[in-house]
Amino acid sequence: MKQTIMEKNDTRLREHLANERTFLAWVRTSVALIGLGFVIVKFALFLKEISLIFQANAIDVSESFSALTGVIIVVFGIFLAPFAFFQYKKMEKQINNRTYKSSSLLTLFLTLSIIAGGILLILHLITSTGL
Repeated sequence: MKQTIMEKNDTRLREHLANERTFLAWVRTSVALIGLGFVIVKFALFLKEISLIFQANAIDVSESFSALTGVIIVVFGIFLAPFAFFQYKKMEKQINNRTYKSSSLLTLFLTLSIIAGGILLILHLITSTGL
């Protein structure tokens, strides 16, 4: 059976809406990473101020590591937003041209980024707990 014009339009509409939902998920993740990094940096600053109030002479290495980790997370979140936009536009073009191909490079990049973030977190936890 042939699809009617209405069914073809509905299918294309669903594809575009799914692409937009994916874009919004990327943006939400970007904003969450920026917020998380900001909180980490501010908490490290708070810990430094508390140590100054109580006359603690030694600055803990984990405080500076926390600040650096927070800044890296903010930078990653900032770079994620334009990346999400370009990915959205690429998918939009592929949907319109009916030439969709999945991106193995994108999958590899995201996987390696998650692994790197996890390793940084493990290093931070080890250094801050003294294991």
